[in-house]
Amino acid sequence: MSPATRPRDLPPTLGMTLVDGGAEFAVYAGHADSVDVCLFDTGDHEGRSERRVPLTERTHGIWYGFLPGVGPGQRYGLRADGPWRPAEGLRYNPAKLLLDPYARAVEGEVSWTPAVFAHRVDDRLKGDDLVRSGKDSAGSVPRCVVVDESFDWGDDQPPHTPLADTVVYEAHVRSLTMQHPEVPQHLRGTYAGLCHPSVIAHLKALGVTAVELLPVQAFASEPEVVQRGLTNYWGYNTLGFFAPHSLYASTDDPQGALDEFKGMVRLLHAEGIEVLLDVVYNHTAEQSGRTGASLSWRGLDNRAYYRLDERGQDIDVTGCGNTLDLRHAMVCRMVLDSLRYWVNECHVDGFRFDLAVALGRGQNDDYDPNHPFLVALRTDPVLSRVKLIAEPWDVGMHGWRTGQFPPPFTEWNDRFRDSVRTFWLDDLKAQSAGHHQGHGVRELATRMAGSQDLFGSRDRGPVASVNFVAAHDGFTTSDLTRYNAKHNGPNGEGNRDGSDNNRSWNHGVEGPDTGLAEPEVEEVRRRSVRNLLGATLLATGVPMLNAGDEFGRSQGGNNNPYCQDNETSWFDWDLDPWQQDLLATTRFLTRLRADHPVLRQRTFFTGREVHEDGSTDLAWFDLDGATMENGRWEDPATRTLQMLLNGAWVGHASLLVVLHGSPEAGKVTLPTVPGLTAYQLLWDSTDERPGAPGELTLPGPVEVGPTCIRVYRAADPT
Repeated sequence: MSPATRPRDLPPTLGMTLVDGGAEFAVYAGHADSVDVCLFDTGDHEGRSERRVPLTERTHGIWYGFLPGVGPGQRYGLRADGPWRPAEGLRYNPAKLLLDPYARAVEGEVSWTPAVFAHRVDDRLKGDDLVRSGKDSAGSVPRCVVVDESFDWGDDQPPHTPLADTVVYEAHVRSLTMQHPEVPQHLRGTYAGLCHPSVIAHLKALGVTAVELLPVQAFASEPEVVQRGLTNYWGYNTLGFFAPHSLYASTDDPQGALDEFKGMVRLLHAEGIEVLLDVVYNHTAEQSGRTGASLSWRGLDNRAYYRLDERGQDIDVTGCGNTLDLRHAMVCRMVLDSLRYWVNECHVDGFRFDLAVALGRGQNDDYDPNHPFLVALRTDPVLSRVKLIAEPWDVGMHGWRTGQFPPPFTEWNDRFRDSVRTFWLDDLKAQSAGHHQGHGVRELATRMAGSQDLFGSRDRGPVASVNFVAAHDGFTTSDLTRYNAKHNGPNGEGNRDGSDNNRSWNHGVEGPDTGLAEPEVEEVRRRSVRNLLGATLLATGVPMLNAGDEFGRSQGGNNNPYCQDNETSWFDWDLDPWQQDLLATTRFLTRLRADHPVLRQRTFFTGREVHEDGSTDLAWFDLDGATMENGRWEDPATRTLQMLLNGAWVGHASLLVVLHGSPEAGKVTLPTVPGLTAYQLLWDSTDERPGAPGELTLPGPVEVGPTCIRVYRAADPT
């Protein structure tokens, strides 16, 4: 709606909207007495050119007005004045230059003064303990930048890959290419580097259908991290929900950064690869209360944007100092507008919601699957059509909610992660130390079959489960086999950060084996890695790979390198022979998954007869080839399980997956079942590198190696 046709009491679209002769601007600041837009000349980092334009119109807490002459490239910020009553959650301070919550580009970084680190209070500045450079914060403060939204998308089309066919690759824009030898130096660590032909070739050969990028929305480092001489590398500290992080661009121009991000999406789409964003709407970079800074939302309307208690203090269910309050209509609207912006204007294909439980906490702070925000996502004509992935927990009361998000959400399945790690690592560690026999195979079977116990309701299907054994947060898959304990000393937190519940096993030697202690340690570790990756890619559900795990990347035992912008996080693409073998194995497994529909089920198995010969869609067998009975299911010492996936009844090949978790080699009897007369070995995890399919084998005993996975295809011996 144009200014000429819009009723005067109807505010324009929030943020900056270019129109003939200038721009319309609107911002929500419901408790403010006044709001100014502050305009700056390009290149003025000290604020000497500041021109303040008061917003004179106000409707329902939205301040708005027309800014003549404003166009692309204009630098700007906001100042809001109003009551300073911290006990009521009101913290207005016109000395603070604030970011527009709807800014499409942010230029510059937050800088912190020594007063920040001492947490000194200056009441003359109305109580902001963490003061940025200069008492008048027009100096050395990030600026919003007006951009031109137009972009030549050509014939760009979203791939729309079905969830059942999806293979997710969780990656950090910078880590992936900082040391890539084929990416030009000036493009390393950037959006342009991520879509370089050599990187795309790697993704396609790996069978990746979607890259899930760690936060790319503008973010800032926490002052305590800066004080340690480090940075927030992962980006889970949002500064702007509509702006791409400018430091990931190969250009210093804010307009160029946005265009480069869009160009990355366009090139990945051209190769059939979707782009998913890891988004952080649960908290912001403003941290909390008297130790927090006013960067944007807090200075505009602290009481509206954040969850506060009766004393005006932040309610923190994120572990990061504050929690956005999506119970408030304007906050919910902002997040929905942000998501639609990334889909409509930047063509992204979906989102992974960090600490998603925090987004669904209702009026009494309890998680509510029918929270207005979750309902809005499900009903929005744009957002309900993209991939929505929940991290189904936060750190608040009753924060673990795996399996409890409404459709069409999919969820990170931590139960899969823990069960697979337990079977292939933790139980074997305990046995090697002479402790308990193990946990049996029932839990593993449930996870391999799609976790129906978690996702069986409301017709969600196994594709609601995102299966993974490693992610950015925790050990890499290789480090799971090298370290019993975290080694996070370089983070500067006394090794107190990061999880202690890793379910890892170093196989008797902590850290990389020098070959002096146990010559076979590295060989066994590599087999364990293959078992972990094999379980992930053979299980029913949506597999997710932690980038670099395909070739055994290590972080030196650091399971929380959120502040390590160095070789700890950067990928080393100079692969040793064993890494090349592992990469070949991972590629083989993704191809195996793509070639066999029985590994990509959209609905849960029933276990009922599906053919007149008596065969079932899924059958479980024990070490002796007999149908699994309760005695074996409940026995914690059971370490071998056979999973027969019957595809014949729907015209596809059937597969037998043998999961042999014993540390000893032995015999496994391949089962005799109706309609199946022979087996052909496709993959054995004891092999360093996949080979050609094996000879046909009749049902009966076969020799298998220690702790291995085998995949057989049903075959006709004639």
